[in-house]
Amino acid sequence: MSDSRLKREWRFYIDDMIGFAEKVLSYTDGLDQDSFTVHDLTYDATLRNLELIGEAATRIPLTVRQQYPDIPWRMIIATRNRLIHAYLGIDDDTVWSIIQDNIPELLEQLREVKKPKEAE
Repeated sequence: MSDSRLKREWRFYIDDMIGFAEKVLSYTDGLDQDSFTVHDLTYDATLRNLELIGEAATRIPLTVRQQYPDIPWRMIIATRNRLIHAYLGIDDDTVWSIIQDNIPELLEQLREVKKPKEAE
């Protein structure tokens, strides 16, 4: 069995990250933190998509990440690792802050990456 990840264009991972971020915002739209944390399906689905954002970020080549230094690549990947490996130690205040403050900004940044660059 071949490893299809190696053949996948990095831009597709940006598309994935955009889709996962949109899901996070969609799932939590209209909720406050208390409602978010008590609704198990929403909570679990949101955490999973936060993990997937980080997983996709690990697939972006370092050379590409360096072209977009305003995107907090290391923090995104570290968040993924924290969510996956420290599930019982997840801080809901931090997760809610990421959803409210960081995901909208990240989504905007990722959409900028997708825009065609002007010829220099």
